[in-house]
Order: sequence, then C-alpha cells, then structure tokens
Amino acid sequence: MSAGNNFEETTSFTEGNLMKPLSVKQEEIIKAETLDTKENVKEPENSGLSHGTLQKIDPHTDMLGNADITNSVSCRLELPQTHTGHSESKTFPHHENYRFLSMSASLSTPKRVCTGEKKFVSSECGKCFKTNGELTVHERIHTGVKPFACSECGKCFKTKGALTVHERNHTGVKPFACSECGKCFKTKVELTVHERIHTGEKMFACSECEKCFSLKSNLTVHERIHTGEKMFACSECEKCFSSKGNLAVHKRIHTGEKPFACSECEKCFRTKSELIAHERLHTGEKPFACPECGDCFKSKYALILHERIHTGEKTFVCSYCGKGFSIKGNLAVHERIHTGEKPFACSECGKGFSTKGNLAKHERIHTGEKPFACSECGKCFSRKDKLTEHERIHLYIHSH
Repeated sequence: MSAGNNFEETTSFTEGNLMKPLSVKQEEIIKAETLDTKENVKEPENSGLSHGTLQKIDPHTDMLGNADITNSVSCRLELPQTHTGHSESKTFPHHENYRFLSMSASLSTPKRVCTGEKKFVSSECGKCFKTNGELTVHERIHTGVKPFACSECGKCFKTKGALTVHERNHTGVKPFACSECGKCFKTKVELTVHERIHTGEKMFACSECEKCFSLKSNLTVHERIHTGEKMFACSECEKCFSSKGNLAVHKRIHTGEKPFACSECEKCFRTKSELIAHERLHTGEKPFACPECGDCFKSKYALILHERIHTGEKTFVCSYCGKGFSIKGNLAVHERIHTGEKPFACSECGKGFSTKGNLAKHERIHTGEKPFACSECGKCFSRKDKLTEHERIHLYIHSH
C-alpha cells in the first residue's frame, strides 16, 4: 500500500469516528467512568489524562488535537504543512483536508465573548455582567421599564433598592448613623459623603486652581467658574446660573417662596443656610473664627468677607469710577449712585431708596418705631447712629 493510500484510509477512519454518534452503551460507560473519577480520582499536576477523565478543551483545540492523533497513526508520514495549530505548548502540522473541522468550530464561536466572570452580554450596548439579574436591571436603561412603583406617590423606579431608598422620604427612616456625631442618613452614600466632614478628606481637585472638594458634583459646579459656563437659565428674567440648585433658589425671588421657617420666631427664609445663620442669633453661636484677629462669625461667608479686611482684597470693581469693594452687594449699592436707581419704594408715601436698609429706616417715621434704647437713661431712637450720638453725652458726663 502506498503512503498516499495509507493516509486516505486513516483520514476516512478518523472522520468516521468523529462524526458517528455514540451508542447508548458507550454513553453509559463514559458517564459511569466520569462519576467514578470525580469521586475517587484526583489527577496530579502536570500529568497526562488518566482513564475515565474528561479533558475540557475548546472546539478548535479539540479538532486540531484529533488531527494530530491521525497524523501519528499514519506512520509519521511527512505531509505538506499548510497550517500550524497550537495545543497548549505543543506545535503540530495538519493537512489541508482537515479544514472543514476548523471551519465548523469557528461557526459555533459567538460574535461577542464576555471573558472572566462576566458571562451575560447586553444585546443593545454589548456591556457584560456577572449575573443574569444584573443584565436584566441594566436593560431597563434601554427599555425605560420602571416596574417598582411607590404606593404613596406613584413614582416609579428601575430597581427595588431605589424604591426602598425613595420610600424613606415618606417614612422618615434614616438607618445609617454617623459614628462621630450621631447624625442619621437615608443612604450609605450620604453617610460616606458626610463622614468626609470629620476626616477632612477632599479627593476631587480642580485642575485649574487645585482647590479640593469632597464631592465630585461640587467640583463640577466649581469648574464652571473657570469656564464661565452658566447652563441653567431663569424662565422669568433669563438670568443664568452655573448650577441647578442656584437656579432653584433664585426662582424663589419670583415666587416669594420661603420654605425654611425658624422654630423660635417663625421667620422664613429662601435657603436652609440662611435659616441656620439666623438661628445663631437666638443661640448666640459663632462657630467661624478669624485666624488673624480671633473675631468670630455666625456664617462662613461672613468670615470670608471679614478676612478681606486683613488681606485688603477688593475683587469687585465699579465699571463707572473704578472704585473697588470687598463685597459684591456693596458694589451693587454703589453703582446705584451712578445709575440713580432706587428700587425700594415706601408703601406709605412712595419715596424710593437705593437700599432696603434705608427704606426700613424711613418707614419708622410712619410707624413711630424706635427700636434702639439707651442703656443709661432708657431713651429710644429710630436709628442706631442717633443712639450712638446720644450715648456720647453720657460718656462725656462720666469723664468729667
């Protein structure tokens, strides 16, 4: 028999055995041997396959491995090397006649494969997930499905966890407590952010000025100072703001809404920070101390303004005369000298004033109110400067 005939016969034998299905008896024998191996046999490292052990290999390696066996059966004939396959570190030739084996294996290979632990792939964006449950939740982003509805207000959510957090708005439950100060929060994320107050951690730094923030959202808003971006516009006056929160506060000027009420005097404020600063009038608390002179203030903003006395900083310059101011509000009042604007009018006589403070002083003429009393003689005045002038009389008398 010629070498060519010998190869063809061997090929025919191998192909026949690869394509022919196993008999029922053969399947039972393999199953029995496999179970026996799993229970009793532990294969040593770097050993060959023992009897009854199944080897896990991918379709390409499996097909090429059989081709290698066929070549070895064919009396180690030298064949034309048209392809080179790899099984682990072993390199072997295989003949062109076996191309149908590698083709059938490649046809069964999926277009996108998620490697490692992430086996579930989104058909929309190709993102991979560890579990089918995670994939199901993710796909709701594409479909817009929100199957979890709040029984109180009807608002819907993509996940049960998001609904649970939302329901705490209605119940008031705050299960996450700070170990430092005992303050409680609705979510673990809110607690984590709060704890940075105690640790002083500020992990988000501005690339322009290197100022650091504990929240990424605060950094994003801050960066708009450098870019000048003001993407949130008021529908009433078209004034623009760098954050949605600042726009919401501004809108309360138009609506007159003041949702934050003082528990002591019931005075209302547009922002929570204004209420907190006001409450310190009742408590006398001044937690913000100047590092230069030790003076204390009710709010951090008041401290910042005070520190400009020491630094001499006057960042707000009048466009009419070039005079500088440390407070933007003072610049606005000053510019009314140039413009003649008097936006605060008396409800009694209609007289206009450039500041709200000047209007308040004027209105005491109509009401007769004199809130400033002398501690020496009890005489009252409608203006603080008039009280100060009066007190000098007592000082002069005491000095002589």
